[in-house]
Order: sequence, then structure tokens, then C-alpha cells
Amino acid sequence: MSEQIQETFLTQQAFDRLQAELEHLSTTGREEIAKRIEAAREEGDLKENGGYHAAKDEQGKQEARIRTLTQMLRDAKVSEAPESNGVVESGTVISAVVAGGEERFLLGSREIAGNTDLDVYSEGSPLGAAILGLKIGETTTYEAPNGKEITVSITAVETYTGS
Repeated sequence: MSEQIQETFLTQQAFDRLQAELEHLSTTGREEIAKRIEAAREEGDLKENGGYHAAKDEQGKQEARIRTLTQMLRDAKVSEAPESNGVVESGTVISAVVAGGEERFLLGSREIAGNTDLDVYSEGSPLGAAILGLKIGETTTYEAPNGKEITVSITAVETYTGS
């Protein structure tokens, strides 16, 4: 079975922010969690030591985030958000009528959006895959995870500006 590489579009700002997070987690973050585990271990019986187990759980989550960031940054396509030309593509902000309701969202990775309030759908999600490549005014349907057919009409495609 071959492993498919998932290229992630990132702006330079998002790449730099994630690189800094990875650096922190890989150095200071690991040192801090190791100290917390050691301090909890010194409290005695590990079987009944809630602080120890909480620190070990946090360590596992932190290591998973390090692996995720490492892979994402290794496979990232770093560039400016694509200029909107009316076609839905990764890194654009889409306005659409989805199942009868107006929605505005970013197509791409949650990591691009940073602290914005925009909803984010990946290109691999059912909605993202269905609309990728559509133009303003075009309509399609896709099958939701619950099996329902959902209609989507693209009303606008904008350049992502970070907000």
C-alpha cells in the first residue's frame, strides 16, 4: 500500500508561526513536561498518582503535535494566497449557499486561518472535494457523511487576506 503525501498550502506567516510552535514544543516544551513527569514520579506510587498520569497524557499529545507539525512543514507548499480568479482553489475564501443557507469559509488547512473566525474545510472533505475547481455561479451536489445529498452553489470566491 503506497502512502499518499498530503501537500498543505501555507502562507509564509502561517509557516513561520507553525515553525516557531514546533521549535518551542521540541525544546522548551519537552523540557517542561519532562520536569513535570519527574516531579510527579518523586511523589511516590505511580499507580495512584494523578499528576503523573496527567503529565504523561500531555506528553503524548505534545509528541503527536510535534509529529503532525513536522510532517506538515516538510510537505508544505509555502506561497501567498492565490489571487481570486473566480475559481475555487486551496487558500481562497468561498461564499456559497450550502443546503439552503449562506456560508463563508476558507478552503484549505485550519493552520492557514490562525486566529480568524472563518470556518475551514479541507480540500479532502466531502464539501471541499465537491467544490474544488468550481466557478462563481456553478452548482454541484455532494454526499454528506450521513448519506444525504447536499446542494452547493458558489456565490463568491475571494483572495484570502488573513482575516
